[in-house]
Amino acid sequence: MERAGDGEADRALRAALRRQGHRALDRGDLAGDDSVAGGLVDALERGIAGRARKGEGEQDEGDGHHAEQNHGSHLTTARSPRRARVTIPSMRRVFVTGATGFVGRAVIHALRAHGYTVRCLVRRGSERDLRGLEAIERVEGDILVQRGLADGIAGCDAVIHLVGIIREHPGAAATFELVHAQGTRNVLEAAAVAGVRRYVHMSALGTRPEARSRYHQTKWAAEEAVRASGLAWTIFRPSIIYGRGDGLVTMLATMIRRLPIVPVLGGGRQQLQPVAVEQVAEGFARALAAPETVKHAYEVGGPECVTMLELLDRIGEALGRRRVLKAHVPLGLVRPMARLLHPLPFFPVTPDQLLMLDEPNTCDPTPFFTAFGMTPIPLTAGLRAMLA
Repeated sequence: MERAGDGEADRALRAALRRQGHRALDRGDLAGDDSVAGGLVDALERGIAGRARKGEGEQDEGDGHHAEQNHGSHLTTARSPRRARVTIPSMRRVFVTGATGFVGRAVIHALRAHGYTVRCLVRRGSERDLRGLEAIERVEGDILVQRGLADGIAGCDAVIHLVGIIREHPGAAATFELVHAQGTRNVLEAAAVAGVRRYVHMSALGTRPEARSRYHQTKWAAEEAVRASGLAWTIFRPSIIYGRGDGLVTMLATMIRRLPIVPVLGGGRQQLQPVAVEQVAEGFARALAAPETVKHAYEVGGPECVTMLELLDRIGEALGRRRVLKAHVPLGLVRPMARLLHPLPFFPVTPDQLLMLDEPNTCDPTPFFTAFGMTPIPLTAGLRAMLA
């Protein structure tokens, strides 16, 4: 990816931010928030950075057997190369869609830790999902209803768009095309009408032209709309995101706790690169005041690639289980059942999700961690903090 570097405008921006108390932008550790998980991750990162400075020859305990797949577990904050001058006006109020979700709540914590005022788009009936986050502004609305959306954004300096679905519910007008593509176009148009210039977008790892799954196809359509918008955009494409309240790791941990044998789809050799939600959220917060990240898309993953079988074992270790027993469910049996039963909400997987299971969900996360001055959290340490 083309990269830009420090100029006088960038240095002036950083100095202004430091005067306002936003020193987290220049640190390699996570900015702390008022959550227990945030404090744990903050302490973890300081320890990791300290070990990394001792020398790259030292492996973090418990992760050495994955060294050949490690894309940066000893990465320290790197000095950015020379960058073209890009100016981002001072920003104080940020409009967030998808704020009631798992990632959204973490992003709110990160933004508040950086001193931003946060305004959340909240669909009617979902206000309870923001319980405990009182120091934020709330605007009722829906990304699929364009009327009033620009009014809700008015007065904000930036937009962070997080809304996405992993499974379609056509009866509720929740299809990939509507939510990912049309919803993004609605938000972009409303941001332009409201005079917002800075826009940060949540996509997904594996998004590309000619993708096999409709999920990734519509994510790509959304990215194309972002690139054509004329706004100062940054795109993130994360792998599996884990943390307290997530979908995948929490579900797997529950099965390990309750079931004597855990079912595994297929051979369980699908490669994943789980990344801690606090680090994803911190990337969104830091991007707002990082002009060198404008018009860049960052693939986001943790420092280690693991198979689904290895992920189950790591979760078991974090839970104190010596061994996780597994039973493989043949994909040849699951695929015809998924085609027939996926419209039913109780059936656990869709044909589109099975297509994505056939592909590795991995990347080189070095550009992300370097650009935003963070040290990757090893998976074992992150799981222990999450499941403690």
